[in-house]
Amino acid sequence: MTDATALPPIVDQATWRRELDALRVREKAATRELDAIAAQRRRLPMVELPDYTLVGPDGPVRLVDVFEGRSQLIVYNHMWSPGKEWQCGGCTGFTSQYTRLDFLERYDARFVIVTQGTIDEALAYREKVGNRMDWYSTADSPFGEDMGAPLGGGFAVNVFLRDGDTVYRTWHTDGRGTEQLSHEFPLIDLLPWGRQEEWQDSPVGWPSRPTYEGWFDSPDIARLYGAAPV
Repeated sequence: MTDATALPPIVDQATWRRELDALRVREKAATRELDAIAAQRRRLPMVELPDYTLVGPDGPVRLVDVFEGRSQLIVYNHMWSPGKEWQCGGCTGFTSQYTRLDFLERYDARFVIVTQGTIDEALAYREKVGNRMDWYSTADSPFGEDMGAPLGGGFAVNVFLRDGDTVYRTWHTDGRGTEQLSHEFPLIDLLPWGRQEEWQDSPVGWPSRPTYEGWFDSPDIARLYGAAPV
């Protein structure tokens, strides 16, 4: 039974439209600001990278070859803790969203996952949780740590540009910066009660629980999407 205080005020249609229009002004301003941020991002300088070697399903592969002929590459650095049955629930849930990425081909781009786990461990976990993206290992390379995702802690998104056989790093984010790449939180934020997490600014009486409590953990992802019994 829902607490009666966890309900927005009930108003007439004209009042609702007026309040929505007022909010829309801020939403439009935020959209324009995101456009301006994207424009600034397109003007960022870049840094040339050394010739890293990762490991894929078929063995060692140069970073430049991970592009598979494309000019642009987005890499999600998946947090990894050696020997753990379940890896980071946030990373597992985040990457489970990406099941159809063919549209990136028209933008001369690719999106892959890189992790500090060995390739055998990484691929086994990929199947266990039903992930559909291509995975690579940096267990024998400094690439993960250099990109802000050291072994045992840290996740990140990095973007790269290839010019011939030379690879450049163009952008990086971590923490809540990754939310812009998720469809999960934007959808939840549309709901009247939002994320229902105690850190958020919500009206008195709104449902509230500790941060992360509502998130799917790795076993939940495996149960719903995994290809192997768990």
